[in-house]
Amino acid sequence: MTNTPHVAVIGAGIGGMAAAYDLRRAGFQVTIFEAADQVGGLASGFKEPHWDWSVERFYHHWFQSDNQMLGLINELGWSDKVLFPLPKTVVYAKGGFHPLDSPLAALTFPGFTFPDMVRFGLVTVYLRYLSSWQSLERFRADEWIRKYYGKNLYASFFEPMLVGKFGPHYQDVNMAWMWARLKTRTTRLGTFQGGFQAFCDLFAERLRQDGVEIRLSTPIQHIEPLPESGLRIDLPDGAQEFTACLSTTSPGLMARLTPTLPPDYLNGLLSLKNMGAVVMVLALKQQLSREGYYWYNIPKAAGFPFLALVEHTNYLKPEYFGGDHIIYCGDYLDQGNEYFSLSQDELLQRFMPALARINPEFSPDWVRKTWLWKTQYAQPIPLVNHSRNIPDLRTPIPGLYFASMSQVYPWDRGTNFAVEIGRRAVQRMLSEIPLSFKN
Repeated sequence: MTNTPHVAVIGAGIGGMAAAYDLRRAGFQVTIFEAADQVGGLASGFKEPHWDWSVERFYHHWFQSDNQMLGLINELGWSDKVLFPLPKTVVYAKGGFHPLDSPLAALTFPGFTFPDMVRFGLVTVYLRYLSSWQSLERFRADEWIRKYYGKNLYASFFEPMLVGKFGPHYQDVNMAWMWARLKTRTTRLGTFQGGFQAFCDLFAERLRQDGVEIRLSTPIQHIEPLPESGLRIDLPDGAQEFTACLSTTSPGLMARLTPTLPPDYLNGLLSLKNMGAVVMVLALKQQLSREGYYWYNIPKAAGFPFLALVEHTNYLKPEYFGGDHIIYCGDYLDQGNEYFSLSQDELLQRFMPALARINPEFSPDWVRKTWLWKTQYAQPIPLVNHSRNIPDLRTPIPGLYFASMSQVYPWDRGTNFAVEIGRRAVQRMLSEIPLSFKN
């Protein structure tokens, strides 16, 4: 059908694949281009030969409120493969780790007084059920929390969270970001049977069966408009023409791929700020946390060389991983941080002494194998009145659309909102691609 539009999707992350799924169902010819050698994007995983499940490169999970992600899985007919264990989460305070994942735990958390708890409950109820994010984005979270939650709660709970996420930028983040975290997050955390990579591979196979072409190990080099209509995309093996294109890359990469964008839109992309991430995954011969804790939230001031320690196999059974005990050591960092230049062994030497602070019996010979993953684009930084900075899904170049984690604001980055922004971009495309092209 020569009049059927051919749409390119750049990026085979979950958002890009969700967009391709909707485009194909609408009758379009769709090709996904992915620079990596596997689908999944930042949610992709890896697998040892003796593991039954994969492990995510950057720790991922779903919340029970992730309606977009869980809705897509339901559409695909795989809801029976979603698991929602209830892991144990702890926070470092007063020299030790303490649970803070329930109202009862909060009552015994060091430094929290009963008036603090009452104040926390009342303000949180206001944020979750009464307020709107639009009214909050003009305030810095740092100032708003100090005023309404109080200095004690701010210093012991909120400030470490902000500093951990945003480092030196923590005082620039607006309150709508915090509202979004309190609004939707749940204590039960979900995953897919076999790991996130198992879901991504199944999804990719479904797309291929439906007629979507997925080209892996194919980085896009350049995008430019054709003289009359359509787009030319330069690939390693030559150029190809498309009716339209949806890019799900980072803003920085989008700017490099499309230097002919008008200055206002291009400068808007380049002005968006974000944090990178460095994550080391360790396979240990025995359990690290004797208490069975899953997630350790660690303030920067505590002197650990990472923000979070996640013992994956206190959430999922070690038997899924051939008896290995899987540990994540991760941090959000500015792109110029030295961690991005340190080798895997150099970082391991920095991290191992901290593991002994978790369990004094830890010994380096517990470590069977390690993996190191880095990304420059992990956590967007939402500034005051950030909604004014969000790039439009439709770029000024006809037929070119952009959907990224920087546009899910006020929500936090994650697969749920990757699905939402990808599908929302498709709805925009369906309403704007000329009718004469449609099947």
